Amino acid sequence: MNYLKRFAVEPGSKVRLRRIDPAFTGPHASHDKVQPEIARHVEHMARLQYLLYADGGRSLLVVLQGLDAGGKDGVIRHLFSGMNPQGTVVAAFKQPTSVEAAHDFLWRAHEHAPAKGQVVIFNRSHYEDVLVTRVHDLVPKRVWSKRYDRINEFEKLLEQNGTAILKFYLHISPEEQLARFKQRLDDPQRRWKISETDYTERKLWPAYVDAFEEAIERTSTKHAPWFVVPSDHKWFRDLAISQIVTATLEDMKLSLPPTKVDLAAIRRAYHAAAKPARTRKTRRG
Repeated sequence: MNYLKRFAVEPGSKVRLRRIDPAFTGPHASHDKVQPEIARHVEHMARLQYLLYADGGRSLLVVLQGLDAGGKDGVIRHLFSGMNPQGTVVAAFKQPTSVEAAHDFLWRAHEHAPAKGQVVIFNRSHYEDVLVTRVHDLVPKRVWSKRYDRINEFEKLLEQNGTAILKFYLHISPEEQLARFKQRLDDPQRRWKISETDYTERKLWPAYVDAFEEAIERTSTKHAPWFVVPSDHKWFRDLAISQIVTATLEDMKLSLPPTKVDLAAIRRAYHAAAKPARTRKTRRG
């Protein structure tokens, strides 16, 4: 199944998250059945990222959004940890610092935008400024409602500079979120993730769904599409996202750049340097 087409939100289309099954797994029965395919995608992503880094002409921005416990950290850990750290960056967007808050809302996003040759993953993103600010009424509607156009302009600028953009909404159910909250309570290795706001934010679920729907509708474009990925099953989430990222990198038609030096001259320099080394080794022997 082509998940790039299946989960992409067509520009101008309506989004009704309540009508999308977060437990959808397509024709796949279980994690065991799809794990080899996920592993192939992850390995191929690493090879393609090497070409992207070497080529130095394009870049990739992956935006991960979703409600609490949606699986953003898991996607990063399972799918992107195999990439070369020299060309891969994760930027986490938390509550703005005093410096960030003193600038326009896109300043911190632009600061972390990918340089050519990089893959950058936004764990949350500039979309927080049309989500949290809206739900908690931190700024008036006349302010946040104008930000969709600014976001589209910002992402168009990145695209014109050679950046491919993929935006993923990790779609989970309230029941799955609560089950993951329980895992955090039961597992000492996960308790550090527990926040006092987990349950207060959960009460705002309908308001967040409304905010996500409008944000996705207003900002899913051909150059920066949104994908609504059913994510109740972590293995299916990983399968779909790894397939979409792989296909996007493949479409870049990446290749190693040509050698920029005179190889014949370099070989002569190498042999000239190697000859004394061989002579010294022979004498020691």
